[in-house]
Amino acid sequence: MTQEPVSLAHALASFSEQWSPRIVTAVNDYDVRVAKVEGEHVWHVHDHTDEFFLVLDGELHIGLREPAGERTVVLPRGSVFTVPRGTEHKPYAPVPTAILVFEPTGTLTVGDRHDDVPAHVDATTGHALDRLSVPDDTLDA
Repeated sequence: MTQEPVSLAHALASFSEQWSPRIVTAVNDYDVRVAKVEGEHVWHVHDHTDEFFLVLDGELHIGLREPAGERTVVLPRGSVFTVPRGTEHKPYAPVPTAILVFEPTGTLTVGDRHDDVPAHVDATTGHALDRLSVPDDTLDA
């Protein structure tokens, strides 16, 4: 991790893959990841951790399977939501969307249990941000 500020806009501009988060920094034992998303993710569960979402641009829907039944939360730009550990959920973005996710380092994007992972979803613990593709003058912007 760098000890310099990181522009989220420039970090997002440095890659094009959907559902393939980049780690922009770490806080204690947690990764701060940004991702571009559109379309459906996969139903999955994180058994031991909550998952925090912040919508930077666009709109994110998160389907939830809870004891009381299924529901969907809609997060417009600037909204945050935390999916509680053990809750089956499925993110969906009806339009191109940029998100920030905060979760423990090493957490798999498709959780501990999940449906079949479609080809457009990257099952990863996050990729390092390619600082070579982010202009030097933007790291402190």
